[in-house]
Amino acid sequence: MAQGLGQDVEISDVSMRYEGSLRFAVSGVNVHIKAGEFFSFLGPSGCGKTTLLRLVSGFLEPTRGEVRIGGKDMRGIGPNKRPTAMIFQNLALFPLMSVAENIGFGLEVRGVPRAERLKKATELLALVDLPGVESKKVSDLSGGQMQRVAIARGLAVQPSVLLLDEPLSALDLKLRQHMRAELRKIQKRTGVTFIYITHDQGEALTMSDRIGVMSAQGIVEQLDTGDRLYNEPATAFVADFVGDNNAFSGIVKEVTPGCAMVETACGVLKCRNSQGVSSGQQAIAFVRPEAITLQVGTTAMENVIDCIIDTLSFEGAYITLFLKAGRNQSIVMRLNNDGSTPGSKIGEKVQISFSADNTLVLSSGEISDA
Repeated sequence: MAQGLGQDVEISDVSMRYEGSLRFAVSGVNVHIKAGEFFSFLGPSGCGKTTLLRLVSGFLEPTRGEVRIGGKDMRGIGPNKRPTAMIFQNLALFPLMSVAENIGFGLEVRGVPRAERLKKATELLALVDLPGVESKKVSDLSGGQMQRVAIARGLAVQPSVLLLDEPLSALDLKLRQHMRAELRKIQKRTGVTFIYITHDQGEALTMSDRIGVMSAQGIVEQLDTGDRLYNEPATAFVADFVGDNNAFSGIVKEVTPGCAMVETACGVLKCRNSQGVSSGQQAIAFVRPEAITLQVGTTAMENVIDCIIDTLSFEGAYITLFLKAGRNQSIVMRLNNDGSTPGSKIGEKVQISFSADNTLVLSSGEISDA
């Protein structure tokens, strides 16, 4: 397959409301996906991710706004006329056909001769690291192999944009993790623009160049790289949805350059104020479980809280402590299982500490249930 086939996708002020519905499934989305980019939409079920994918593919037309691919307005252009291919969650492979017939199906519809279809199938099976299975039935393949055949079939028609609707959700954990790396590798080899939707943060963070995080209202809350979404979430929803986070609700009592003091049920917490919350504002202080340490002796960290260990969870490489503090505030902390942490017991009173740099304050807002 030729390199650099990808085209950019411009989603401009797109909103979508289904007939008979009182709410928008997608609301005011503005995203520019670059040519050759691996882009993911991440969000909870029902947030409009699949709707967006169907709008790009042409299975739906937006209620408002426009979709442009390679600079061309797609309004009125059906799925079979767009430079896109779609891989569905259930893969939609034909179980009684051979692998080669499955891969060549789209080419057959376009009138491509059989010999050419077989040649293309062989090339694509090599691309997805699955050589020599052309004559096998799809029903004889493993889940991971079927996944690769679905990708090869999508690539057979040489799309500029490949749309992937949670294609790894049915696989077990180890295979899913392996296929993340394989998908990324295939995308890099082809240069095709990938648009991937998922509710799985690990998938999005591992594979994507950039990610659009969507809330349940069909709004893109933040559009950024994975590390920025994790370390610098712009809203309370993103902070809560992307990775594990501890949330301390309170009121901003004092603001200094780059810093804020937030009064919570666990005391006053010193926080990093990169989003510019104001004094007197309702806010939430967020701190990641891995940023919290058990207090032993004195500490240079600004935030210290008295807790009781409620539950312990041993997870091999790390130990997760579920704590209670203040007026029934739940806190989760994660410790490396490296032998350096003193043994802890359920019901034990402990102090935890974390730095102001690792504590981010954001305006109060919607918190994910996911």
